[in-house]
Amino acid sequence: MNFGGFLACSFSDYPGHLAAVVFAQGCNFCCPFCHNADLLAPQAGPLQESDVLTTLRERRRQLEGVVVSGGEPTLQPDLPAFLIELRRMGYQIKLDTNGSRPEVLRALIAARLVDFIAMDVKAPWEKYSELAGVPLKPERLQQSVALIASSGLPHQFRTTHVTLLLSPQDMAAIRAQVPDGSDYRVQPFHPEHALSPALRK
Repeated sequence: MNFGGFLACSFSDYPGHLAAVVFAQGCNFCCPFCHNADLLAPQAGPLQESDVLTTLRERRRQLEGVVVSGGEPTLQPDLPAFLIELRRMGYQIKLDTNGSRPEVLRALIAARLVDFIAMDVKAPWEKYSELAGVPLKPERLQQSVALIASSGLPHQFRTTHVTLLLSPQDMAAIRAQVPDGSDYRVQPFHPEHALSPALRK
């Protein structure tokens, strides 16, 4: 795994669990409102996987879970092996994803390597390329939404409300894209670290 950051302890990233957060380096989106711009490039991150695993082994008695965030973790071929190591340590595992790789999600769910999945639903399907910052078709994202919702796992869909980019009508359309019975959260936008200078105020 290629890591760009590590948070030793979080009370808020994994609902109901005291957890560490590891940030995978590299993302296939380029959202203008992204606040983790240092994680976008697929370059070698500053942290070695062996060092991350050593720290997590040392903190097993203090922590309950590990959140694997990013960047986009599902881009990394070593993700399943890393999650297996977390399993061996007895951690509960939460995965944060943009939903762009449903085939990876399907394999992780089938292998029982995740306990909680959070997926960002960034925009109405017809506006997704604008909010993701790259041209894309929404079909794969829709597959991921359906897969997560039907997985039987605790899960959450979430939207960062960027008022300059998403109208009230857009927010209503996004909510309609989330399956009934799934947890949905709207997150505040913090502009000071936005990737796009136009959004920083």
